[in-house]
Amino acid sequence: MNSPNGFSAKTVDLESRSFSLQILKFENGCFVSVAEGTPKLGSMVVSLTNGQNPITTTVIPSKTESLFLKLISEKISTRMRGIAIVSAFVQKEIDPHTAKLLMTEIMEIIQN
Repeated sequence: MNSPNGFSAKTVDLESRSFSLQILKFENGCFVSVAEGTPKLGSMVVSLTNGQNPITTTVIPSKTESLFLKLISEKISTRMRGIAIVSAFVQKEIDPHTAKLLMTEIMEIIQN
């Protein structure tokens, strides 16, 4: 669901798991929250793209999803040419197929 103020929320059901996606877009970047089940804040990564390569910093470390967080944050930052803040709260590790589907859903929301 998109709203005029730049906020989008969507629930994605993948392989018996339900993920809540919440995205808040700004002129110079966005905040993305991925949570399994009910919306919660979790591990957090921030990326900034000024030139060609994004600069990424971990704000709240993740035990299992650090690669997913880094990849989605850098992809969003590069696409928007700005700042991407990504938070993820998951019950168990995300397999590569599920991660790819989540990334696709998030990028579709950001591009619209």
